[in-house]
Amino acid sequence: VQLQASGGGLVHSGGSLRLSCVASGFSSDYYSIGWLRQVAGKARERVACAGNIGSTYIEDPLRGRFTISRDNAKKTVYLEISNLKPEDTGVYYCVTPCLGVVTARADLEVEGQGTQVTVSS
Repeated sequence: VQLQASGGGLVHSGGSLRLSCVASGFSSDYYSIGWLRQVAGKARERVACAGNIGSTYIEDPLRGRFTISRDNAKKTVYLEISNLKPEDTGVYYCVTPCLGVVTARADLEVEGQGTQVTVSS
């Protein structure tokens, strides 16, 4: 049972990134999968969540720049970030379960290894 995050990197302020989270070892279609992040000087925070029937949730301060989507055929959840800011710098983790959406099952707790996002000013 695993969530594998990728897609981070170094980008200039104002740029965009698409992070990917690939699930393996379980029937991810039935589970919510979302993203947390750990930015410098702050506690780990929720970013976004995708439910198993198309519902999505983005934390209020991030709406407008962050978009979450999923492709169940590819067992992948995406987090697209636009207009990146230096304060978005941190490690982004994909997790299940996540809050804010309807999901069929929530009997697993899995966290991926994280992908580093660095935004230069």
